[in-house]
Amino acid sequence: MSISLTGKIEEKGFGFGTWALVTEAGETYELKDPPTELCQAHPKVKIKGKIRDDVMTIAMIGPVLEIHSFEIIKD
Repeated sequence: MSISLTGKIEEKGFGFGTWALVTEAGETYELKDPPTELCQAHPKVKIKGKIRDDVMTIAMIGPVLEIHSFEIIKD
């Protein structure tokens, strides 16, 4: 099932760095194989994707989100 989330992109300090989406409600999702355009801090993005319950990570900072599409929102 596909979901749509809005929040900000943050790098979490684990190993080589883990990229995460922190939603407006404060929930953190670990991004699975994020595209280069998302591998930097962005104040607001909208991501459509799928929660991957079958993937485990070293960082374990939240549910793993596989990105299907995204939009960087400019203020």
